[in-house]
Amino acid sequence: MGDIMKKVLIVEDERELAQLMARAFEADGIAAVIAGSAEEAYDLLTSAVFDCLIVDVNLPGDDGYALCRNLRERSGVPVVFASARIEPDARIRALEEGGDAYLSKPFSLREMLAQAKALMMRPERKTGADEAVLSAGPFQLDVRAKTIRKDGQLIALSPREFQLASALMGSAGQSLSRDALLAKVWGTFAEVEPQTVSVHMSWLRAKLEDDPAHPVYFKTVRGEGYRFDLPEGDR
Repeated sequence: MGDIMKKVLIVEDERELAQLMARAFEADGIAAVIAGSAEEAYDLLTSAVFDCLIVDVNLPGDDGYALCRNLRERSGVPVVFASARIEPDARIRALEEGGDAYLSKPFSLREMLAQAKALMMRPERKTGADEAVLSAGPFQLDVRAKTIRKDGQLIALSPREFQLASALMGSAGQSLSRDALLAKVWGTFAEVEPQTVSVHMSWLRAKLEDDPAHPVYFKTVRGEGYRFDLPEGDR
């Protein structure tokens, strides 16, 4: 089975240019979604996870700088700015707002692809969650099939429960805050109740822990969030 397809979000109000960019990504095996404004992008980011954003600076409503600034409060997803502004101050501001790269219009589609692909492949952005199967203690989590087994037995999880388990197991030994889990599982700008993560954690523990009231794998870390850990005997 091939690698999981990468997905980019193109935030560009010039429709023809956006479609041209999208076709270039798709021809290279990368899924592309178009948003014509920052507001459209916010909506898409609540329901989907993207591997990279291509963002025009001059957008209706919030401009590209504001979009990137808001995004950086919740996510480290790579952002490539694409703008007709060629002055040095524009490039500097793009980096200051959290951008990873800057393309001056008109730019070549090959350069755009190269920038985006290089950012999506950065080693520091890869985690254990990128592996096809995560094996830890009694658990085997298949990222592609979206299944989890405990001691070889298939456990039925809801999509959110699976994503939560995947996020925690993919960062085993590291604490993830509620905000980080909300962004990973529900989307960067999702509007959900504060207790959503804790409720889903209780459901997850009920299915995966031997004693849900005293979890040994999916732990609460006071003041930090949650962490997946393995007891000494399971390592």
